[in-house]
Amino acid sequence: MASSITSANPELSELIDSHLRSYRENSIIHGRILEIKNQHVIVDVGAKSEGIIPIQEFEDEEFAVGDEVEVLLEKLENEDGMVVVSKEKAAHKQNWDKIVGVFNEGGLVKGKVKGVVKGGLTVNVGVEAFLPGSQIDIIPPKDLNEYVGNVYEFKIVKINDDRKNVVLSRREVIEAERAEQRAQFLESVIPGNTVDGTVKNITDFGAFIDLQGMDGLLHITDISWGRVNHPSEVLHIGQPLTVQILDVDREKERVSLGLKQLQNNPWEAIESKFPIASTVKGKVTKLVPYGAFVEIEQGVEGLIHVSELSWTKRITRPSDVLAVDQEIEAVVLAINTDEQKISLGVRQLEPNPWDEVEVRYPIGSTIKGEIRNLTAYGAFVELEDGIDGMIHVSDLSWTRKINHPSEILKKGEVIEAQVIDIDKTNQRISLGVKQLEGDPWEAIDKKFKVGDLVKGTVAKIASFGAFVQLQDDIDGLVHISQLSEDHVAKVKDVLKVGDEVEARVIKVDRVERRIGLSIKAADYSEEELKKETAAFEALRPSSDLVGLEQAFNLATEEWRPGQATSEEATDEGADTDEDSE
Repeated sequence: MASSITSANPELSELIDSHLRSYRENSIIHGRILEIKNQHVIVDVGAKSEGIIPIQEFEDEEFAVGDEVEVLLEKLENEDGMVVVSKEKAAHKQNWDKIVGVFNEGGLVKGKVKGVVKGGLTVNVGVEAFLPGSQIDIIPPKDLNEYVGNVYEFKIVKINDDRKNVVLSRREVIEAERAEQRAQFLESVIPGNTVDGTVKNITDFGAFIDLQGMDGLLHITDISWGRVNHPSEVLHIGQPLTVQILDVDREKERVSLGLKQLQNNPWEAIESKFPIASTVKGKVTKLVPYGAFVEIEQGVEGLIHVSELSWTKRITRPSDVLAVDQEIEAVVLAINTDEQKISLGVRQLEPNPWDEVEVRYPIGSTIKGEIRNLTAYGAFVELEDGIDGMIHVSDLSWTRKINHPSEILKKGEVIEAQVIDIDKTNQRISLGVKQLEGDPWEAIDKKFKVGDLVKGTVAKIASFGAFVQLQDDIDGLVHISQLSEDHVAKVKDVLKVGDEVEARVIKVDRVERRIGLSIKAADYSEEELKKETAAFEALRPSSDLVGLEQAFNLATEEWRPGQATSEEATDEGADTDEDSE
């Protein structure tokens, strides 16, 4: 139509050409819809020919013949002499210019999420833009599809004008909103206020609560008056929660929260509810090496120390006698309201067998019991269930020098013993076997006199001499200097354990419980013995005399298995194998 008019009117054609030359390609111009066809919309832009625009460019829009539209002049004339225009590109250019303006001003733009792509979302903000996954929200989303079709506000963080790329951030918009909300919250809130929030995150030490853009910490100790092993036992992410403000640090922007503070404190008037010495029922909530925690009321726990589980049994682990969730009874022993601690005991439910132990086992009485255990220092005898008496190795014999109780006792053997001491404080009963018989040393000077010729069996060999067992299980010591007229370097060169020997008694000391023997003087005549005795008495301190005195001293030392006497230790390097006999 326009072309036929211009061809018929050269002056009009020249005028139109002059008018079009005033347009610049890639600029936006106004046009008017002349005709609407199935696939195209014909638009008059005042050129030699009309612009033909695909109808798809008019989608989501109502239009009719005669409407004015803005189009982008792509070319004044193509190969066919037709003007090339585009409504869609005109809108894109207008939107792009708008986006650039918003970006330069630091403003926000609204857009609709169109779809999910690798690394994020595509968004229509007038032009197609990219929203990285890390910029969608403060908490990285699990499913990006839940955002498709939704309209949000975004901040433009990057623009590439050449490539026409736009990068958006929704996270920065949320953070800015939260910062403003946080500032308002911190300015208005005070300790004691009650606020509503949502559980945002759960850790081992507590939970973070979202309070209108402000994260507050609800510590595990402030969740409940009772025991909470982990916050996840009572809280879950997304849970709405009403909490109390405990503390506000405006400088560091920290808020401490409490949940249990909104509930009644069960520790108030605790002493009247659970008086000392009263019996309570409860459930075992936790077992630890040093005891068991028992909940006696919701929010109130008491501790049974491992030492309070039994009067007599030596319980090393509470788990040996108790189990979690077990219902038990206990006695209240002590209450500390300031520290919110209650001490409980189980053994107090029964009488203490040690209270009247001296009545059942008077000192001096004879008992009978089974040997339960042997140790280096003595034997433990079971008197009754949970109560043992101990026989020290020194109380096994008046006369024999016993290194270990296993020399004369066996585990499981039933023996008799005498109660010689009771220590109720430390729960110990001392027993003795030798006390059942008279002390043979009381009349020793009547049985053995200096000069007597005696017979005995070698019971033990040491580096300094030999112990000889005489009658009534009494031991005498033959010092190495009294073995022979000849010099003796080692006792084992002359004697061995089990040998029968004759010897003269050369010393008897009832007070010190010592008997000195001499083998070399066994065959002396009375005259020779008198001479030897006279010579011995006339001696000034010499090595032999000192050695004999040392031997007597060593003979009275209290021996223990694995413990060498002082002289044995001295001679150990030279005679390491003598004791083995």
